[in-house]
Amino acid sequence: MQKQFIRKFSNKKPFAYMAASILLVAAILIGISIGTVTVPIGDIVKIIGSRLFNISHVNVDPMYTTIVWNIRFPRVVLAGLVGASLAIAGAAFQGLLKNPLADPYTLGVSSGASVGAVLTIFLHITIPVIGSYTLPFLSILFALITIIAVLIFAKRIDRSMKVETIILTGVIFSSFLSAFISLMIALTGDELRQIVSWLMGSVSMRGWEYIQIILPFFLIGSFLLLMNGNELNAMSFGEERAQHLGVNVKRRKMLVLTAGSILTGAAVAVSGTIGFVGLVIPHLTRLLWGPDHKHLLPLSMLTGSAFLILADLTARTVISPTELPIGVITSLIGAPVFAAILIRNKRKGGER
Repeated sequence: MQKQFIRKFSNKKPFAYMAASILLVAAILIGISIGTVTVPIGDIVKIIGSRLFNISHVNVDPMYTTIVWNIRFPRVVLAGLVGASLAIAGAAFQGLLKNPLADPYTLGVSSGASVGAVLTIFLHITIPVIGSYTLPFLSILFALITIIAVLIFAKRIDRSMKVETIILTGVIFSSFLSAFISLMIALTGDELRQIVSWLMGSVSMRGWEYIQIILPFFLIGSFLLLMNGNELNAMSFGEERAQHLGVNVKRRKMLVLTAGSILTGAAVAVSGTIGFVGLVIPHLTRLLWGPDHKHLLPLSMLTGSAFLILADLTARTVISPTELPIGVITSLIGAPVFAAILIRNKRKGGER
């Protein structure tokens, strides 16, 4: 059945990438254009082009230049990177764990990154060398520590590191760390609003420095996952069959888990907790274009990026001038869509 899907997808491949790319470009332009001040798309192209290609004389209102380059463009780029990170990580986790409910938060990485951020805010931690980078730095550090702890604990329980063991271990760590975060929130005073706001997810007021933080982790993590598309296809048939096909299952499993967790940790570090992107986007992409991970992973990246840019646009315009947390928008959209997908899959399973 899976081979039939993959053959069916191969005929759609050029159109799939074209559609996903057009959606992403449209989302970027719309996300930059719409706001309290509407910026014409033609001016947006001129401003970005002049900055990228170092063109000094461009006939554009200086106010538009400030709005686009210093405020909206970095925000849109950051939202795109976070969405792409969560979506490709979710697609990889679902393929690896053969579990449609798996997403970047299954292994407790999100909770680990959140603990790092909450501790930084709660204890007023500032590392002298990096200053304002302390919050994202410690979030990423705690995310990596969490995945290492989960993998070590899972290996001690089961040396073969079966999927069920990894998921259960991740759930245990996630529950414990979430309880720790709740304790911090209960004990905090003036920082309560800041902590809760951060946990609900946002890319507001985060400039180019946050893009510099997430970008290297995004490039490393996504490259590692994209290089393992064939291995994820093999493992989707089962670990034993994958071993017969020449896949080093343990090594590839560790690599995919680590890469996906790096992406998730970096995304949570710069944007807070944003749910459902890594859960719903891979499902929709798989439904539209098939299960072949060689194409599912990059298409999930493109679609997830566009989705979070549009979700952020909705968050800051739907009740303007008040801005909603982006996590609220993704949950309001993601939960019904995921419920519809589950109902559809259940009906298809019943028909068989």
